[in-house]
Amino acid sequence: ASGVTDGGAAYREASGEQVPCSEAEFTAYVQERRASLYATAYHLTGDRFEAEDLLQSALFSTYRAWDRISDKAAVGGYLRRTMTNLHISAWRRRKLNEYPTEELPETVGDTDAMRGTELRAVLWQALARLPELQRTMLVLRYYEGRTDPEIADILDISVGTVKSSIWRSLRRLREDEVLAFGRDQEECFGELVA
Repeated sequence: ASGVTDGGAAYREASGEQVPCSEAEFTAYVQERRASLYATAYHLTGDRFEAEDLLQSALFSTYRAWDRISDKAAVGGYLRRTMTNLHISAWRRRKLNEYPTEELPETVGDTDAMRGTELRAVLWQALARLPELQRTMLVLRYYEGRTDPEIADILDISVGTVKSSIWRSLRRLREDEVLAFGRDQEECFGELVA
């Protein structure tokens, strides 16, 4: 269970001076790529409300820096890196408010946020059972297509730590009883990284 939080406050940045930018260009970019960016935010956070807050904070940061970004083709990478950094910062702050308990927290609900099969929901639940840092590494590797050195740079850890953590995470997913129930483990795992 976690301590008292105000939801998205972990991702909010201190307000500062607005840097003028081409609003129409930024708005068009966001409208075109919002679904993809939201998917990344959701995979990082595992919660639709936190994902929305994370994406909004990353978009705000990008909006302020829009005129300083000379290569507009690299905006997607800039946004994803911003989301990852904001998420890691919020995770580190929130980590102080979490403590182990014998009671399980309430579930989010019966909605299938992945809009897919029951297997996708089971896969996400298996990912959610991983420690946050391991889940972040898997999202960066398999959903973002990042290399080990890129992940190490983003998370400010060694490449060896990335490799061993991803290996342990995948082993843990392969051994997950709920994930393997009624299905071949290799088939389940193949759908995770597809």
